[in-house]
Amino acid sequence: MNAMYDVLRTIFGYDEFRGHQHDIVSHLIQGQDAFVLMPTGAGKSLCYQIPSLVRKGVGVVISPLIALMQDQVDALLQLGVKAGLLNSTLSANEVNKIENRVLQGDIDILYISPERLLMPRCLDLLTHTEIALFAIDEAHCVSQWGHDFRPEYMQLSILKSQFPHIPCIALTATADEPTRRDIISQLGLANAKQFVSSFDRPNIQYCVVEKNNPREQLHHFLTTEYPQEAGIVYCLSRKKVEETATWLQEKGWDALPYHAGLSNQLRLKHQQHFIREEASIIVATIAFGMGIDKSNVRFVAHLDLPKSLENYYQETGRAGRDGMPAKAWLSYGLSDLITLQQMLSNSQADEKHKRIERRKLEAVLGFCETTLCRREVLLNYFGETYQGPCGYCDNCLQPVTTWDGKIAAQMALSCIYRTGQRFGVKHLIDVLIGKVTPQVERFKHQHVSTFGIGKDYTAQQWSSIYRQLVAANLITIDISGFGSLRLTEKSLPILRGEQTIALRKETPKTKKTKNKREKGNASTPTDKLWAALKAKRLALAKDQGVPPYVIFHDSTLAEMHAKKPKTLDEFAEISGVGESKLQRYGREFIELICQQQAELNFA
Repeated sequence: MNAMYDVLRTIFGYDEFRGHQHDIVSHLIQGQDAFVLMPTGAGKSLCYQIPSLVRKGVGVVISPLIALMQDQVDALLQLGVKAGLLNSTLSANEVNKIENRVLQGDIDILYISPERLLMPRCLDLLTHTEIALFAIDEAHCVSQWGHDFRPEYMQLSILKSQFPHIPCIALTATADEPTRRDIISQLGLANAKQFVSSFDRPNIQYCVVEKNNPREQLHHFLTTEYPQEAGIVYCLSRKKVEETATWLQEKGWDALPYHAGLSNQLRLKHQQHFIREEASIIVATIAFGMGIDKSNVRFVAHLDLPKSLENYYQETGRAGRDGMPAKAWLSYGLSDLITLQQMLSNSQADEKHKRIERRKLEAVLGFCETTLCRREVLLNYFGETYQGPCGYCDNCLQPVTTWDGKIAAQMALSCIYRTGQRFGVKHLIDVLIGKVTPQVERFKHQHVSTFGIGKDYTAQQWSSIYRQLVAANLITIDISGFGSLRLTEKSLPILRGEQTIALRKETPKTKKTKNKREKGNASTPTDKLWAALKAKRLALAKDQGVPPYVIFHDSTLAEMHAKKPKTLDEFAEISGVGESKLQRYGREFIELICQQQAELNFA
């Protein structure tokens, strides 16, 4: 007990454990297996790093993303921890040096890629090494039901078979019940104690907007809320990633593309730029982000509908890892749903898997269209009972107004029926508002009874109505053709006038106002001292060739900004300042703070 608290304080610079950390660390130190489900930013890494330092031997961490291992090792080296890595980026000479250090007991924590681990040479190395524990990070990659399935991960059951007495911990931020069961089964962790934390990320604000010129909506969002902050923009296709990144560059943003179609060298270059600059934007497909350690990502924006709430939760979890306020912004339209359904239909997956993925897609749509607290809907999806409202998401800050949509729904459904259930939403809207297009004339739909009956609503309003009817399962999309809309059995009572329906009234989202949720999550400062602290951190990071957050997180800088320590003893009390960082950086930051205070007093 004393050892784990001593490591927490002297190395990592924290006084207390958070959530389940204490119980997990204690459990592993005692040599027991564990399965950990903990949201991004909640401190999963400490759960295996501290036991690795307390127990005898080297802690072996299996991590799926090679490009980020070096940053994780750099962060530990900053803390004075002897850390190393083994993956395909190393030369033969570098591999030999690391292996010799491992055999000599000169490494406390070793990161290994799954591909490297499964090599006979690596397994032989581990059999001749005293091992403190095995940690399998991003464990959802083990499961075929997980959203980032990696075939190599399925072979990690070899750890329990070859090293049955070494404690093993599997960690993930997102896994529904089938995925959890699959992880535990695949890794041979049937006797592992499960630690399931709350999925809530209280510092993240969720906001969903209806697509209406999405690039301009994104530009407005960035300009008004995050003009000098780092963030990620997710798009569904490689082409859209490239186009969006170029468009943002033309608008003056430091934005770069990232997708699987780029060369490994260029992807790494763009990723490193994003990680090591203060206010950069990466525009990416879902190929980007798993295991990203950049702690000061202030926003994650989705220009397209995510494939599942698991994906959405994992991707939005890149924001606000330092606990400071962050935002998850999503724009979507019915076309997104059609595109995703068509992609799923054309995939090579079997029908069982497709049915599961369709249900997941329906859950995303329900999240977007809900009039309830978004946090409540999101957490309930993961099986967590949440007593909303949160008072922080867009629906809570600006409650949704609903209206009696019975007549409008009847018109929308009737138009589908009168045109033969063969057309997509754009054509149906043209018919409803009485717009004579070549396609309307071609099929003589200017003569159907629903032509022009919906002139009281705009095309954008009809788009919202159709989207909500799909979400309510009153309409289904035929993805075998061109996204034509079809009626379901549930639509009949509406058509007959036997049932009403409440529809949400789309209103422009205004900038959030301060509320009770923000208490205790101080906003990022913007004054001269804050700029000086960030500049000092960036300069130190560039000198050492490491990301700025490896020096100090934004939350640590914010505490320096608030407390303005004048002595090393006061600086040591700042959260995130352990003995190594106190010795390396204490005097420089104290001098900077005193200098800024003197200039302020003189002014």
